[in-house]
This record gives sequence, structure tokens and C-alpha cells, in this order.
Amino acid sequence: MFQEIYVIDEHVELTEELKEKFIEHGNLKFKRISANDIQSILKNLPQLIIINDDTINIDSIELCKQIRTNEDNNIIPIIVVSSKQDKEFKMDLAKNYVEYYVDKMMGIEYLYYRIRNIFRLLVVNRTISPLTGLPGNVQIQTELKKRLLRKEKFTVLYLDLDNFKAYNDEYGFLKGDEIIKFTAKSILVNVNNTEKSNMFVGHIGGDDFVAILDSDVEYEEICKKIISEFDKKVRYFFTEEDLNRGYFKIQNRKGKMEHFPLTSISIGVVVVDENRFANVLEIGEVGAQVKHIAKKHKGSCYAIDRRKH
Repeated sequence: MFQEIYVIDEHVELTEELKEKFIEHGNLKFKRISANDIQSILKNLPQLIIINDDTINIDSIELCKQIRTNEDNNIIPIIVVSSKQDKEFKMDLAKNYVEYYVDKMMGIEYLYYRIRNIFRLLVVNRTISPLTGLPGNVQIQTELKKRLLRKEKFTVLYLDLDNFKAYNDEYGFLKGDEIIKFTAKSILVNVNNTEKSNMFVGHIGGDDFVAILDSDVEYEEICKKIISEFDKKVRYFFTEEDLNRGYFKIQNRKGKMEHFPLTSISIGVVVVDENRFANVLEIGEVGAQVKHIAKKHKGSCYAIDRRKH
């Protein structure tokens, strides 16, 4: 998949130099755009924007303001390459959400490393859940592998929501996203409300979460606190009518009304003793089993696997 980089420049030299410099990076595609063709930038959403301040015929600060006023472009990094040395110009760029100022005197080699490092950060950021801001699958797997290699004792909580798909169908995805964010916050607050610093909370995706705790942490207390906070505050995401009934109704594909209990949280707890698991996959399999046991119970619940072998 191509990663498009727009170079806003009235001359071709910088774009050609960058193409030559990144010739071995076949997935990066540099495209020169005139500053007057701002609509191309606003419509096509490149991965990175580079502005050659020395050649364009409009003010770079105003150009950056135009780019940032478009909500879809707020997450696109901007590099301004310029010969200007004055402090006020650099401060204005920073004030207008420009990530990098590159002094043209530093040369193409320096610009090359700046671009390379930005794309490294972009790759890292893609492993973060955009909804909750929590580490995703890649970092979850890395954290588990690291602890296994160190032969640490630790505990893993596998958490997900009950009847969440039905909630999404009835209340809509925006409300569903709000419950996901609320769940993430509830887990974070209760996991981090301890003196231990070696704690980890990740978002697998959808309504699935993971928490990794030190072996000497009272994991049952954490489970109880998560459930208590969740059950208390999840009520705000339902209508008064559904709360009074204790369930919500959805019409299925056959036209019949189905009843679903209010959304609850299930937690599967896996105690990882030294040499019990050979790899991360085995931990995940046991986590799925014990979480399945928790989900058999009505309402929020946790179940623990304490087996030694």
C-alpha cells in the first residue's frame, strides 16, 4: 500500500531529490503540489505534507491554517522546510500545529531522517486504539512475551462486555463507542489505583480488553472494583424505560421481539505461574475458556483459572 507524501512546492528539485533518496522505500510516493492547488490536499488526505517555504507564492503560516481548518487534516503531520531563521516565524509555525521546522541549510540528508522518523512514529501510533488511546494487539502480545521470557509470575485479566452487539443495534454505534470509552476508563482507573507501577491495560478491539498485573497484586479486589464501577455507571447509557424493565428489546430478522439484559462486564482471570505456559497463545486460549465460564452467569462476573499445569 502506497503512503502518499505531498510536497507543496513551485519547483521540482526537492521532490525529485526526495524520490531519489527514498528509492529503496517502494511504499512511499512523493507528489509535488502547487500551493494554489490547496483543494487537492484537502480532498486526498496524504500521510505527510512537506511545504517548501522558499518557493511557494503564498504565506506558509496562512497555508498551514487552511490545512488545519479542515477537520480531516488535523492528524496529518506537516514539515515546513525554510531558509528563514527568525524565531517569530518558527513560533508561528508551532502555534499553528506544524510538527516540524527544518532548516534548509541542514540539507536533504537531515530531511530524509526527519521523514523516516515520522513514519516510524506513524507505524507505532497505528498500534494504539484510536477510540480509547490504549495499546492494541501488537503491544499486548509484546508485553506478554516480554514477561514470559523473563519467567515472571503475573496475572492476566481478559475483559469483555455482555450483550454489546445488541446494545449497538438498539442504541447505535455512537452510543456504543461511548460505552467502550467508559469501560476503558473504568479498567484503567481501577488497575492503576495501586502502588505497583508494572501494570498494563490494552484494548484488543471492539469490546475486548486485557489487563496484565504483577503477581502480588490483589487481582480479585481489582475485578470487584471494576465490576462495581461498571454496574453503577453503565446505567447512564440506557433509557429510563429500559432501566425500569431491567432489559431492552430488539426486533430480530423474523420480526419477533427479543429481550436482552442490560450490558454487563465479564472477566476471565488467568494466573501465570513460572513455566506454566510455553507461549502467549496458550495464555489466550485459557483466558477465552475462563471468560466463557464467567459469561455463563447472569450480570457482571469474574472467573479465575488457578491451575498450576
